[in-house]
Amino acid sequence: MKTIAVIPARYASTRFPAKLMAMLGGKTVIRTTYENTVKTNLFDDVFVVTDSEIIFDEISKNGGKAIMSKSTHETGSDRIAEAIQDIDCDIVINVQGDEPFVRGEALGKLINVYKDDLNAEISLATLAQEIFDIDEINNPNCVKAIWDNNHFALYFSRSPIPYPRETDFSARYFRHIGIYAFRREALLNFSKLPMLQNEKAEKLEQLRYLEYGMKIKVLETGPMGIGIDTEEDLRKANHYLDEISKRN
Repeated sequence: MKTIAVIPARYASTRFPAKLMAMLGGKTVIRTTYENTVKTNLFDDVFVVTDSEIIFDEISKNGGKAIMSKSTHETGSDRIAEAIQDIDCDIVINVQGDEPFVRGEALGKLINVYKDDLNAEISLATLAQEIFDIDEINNPNCVKAIWDNNHFALYFSRSPIPYPRETDFSARYFRHIGIYAFRREALLNFSKLPMLQNEKAEKLEQLRYLEYGMKIKVLETGPMGIGIDTEEDLRKANHYLDEISKRN
């Protein structure tokens, strides 16, 4: 089972322009993410796929592998599907470019899902982390996930799910972490399918898989480190690296 990691990396960002080229501990965010992904030793190959010559050059000049893509893709999955058209592999792990502290343990769990999937019924696997803060639960930028007893996804939403109708019952809530492990053929099929209602309404690409009857396995995971969505996140991440450096 040949497994690769692909890191989609757009240069533009609404909340934090050019964040992937921001400096983190003496290296750019995207270079740090790429190198940490390689260091997990979980993959047969690791690629950054980008619409930016700046990011392409940043990875290439530092010994990494980068692929140029179109800039008009609707989703990260579409960008990755284009990139892997001519790459021989079985499983594709999508690592977010703004997650420089990617954890090998969590990625390993995603890969192992397919080793146990003897009937090949899983199209993709992903991660979720329990959340407790009511503001985060109600925040539409925090995508929530629910699943059945076999840990197959039922739905993903920007709304609180399940809805807390009963005041004497305390439901558990989970934040979806946008790291995916795809079967190659499922990813390529996804890119050919038109959007349906739920994906259009919520702007969540994973809903397209569910709407077309594909199965998503959801795995619970612990803290994933600091993602870089804002300049404040970058300050926290640099402080985190400084603290590690002092301890060592």
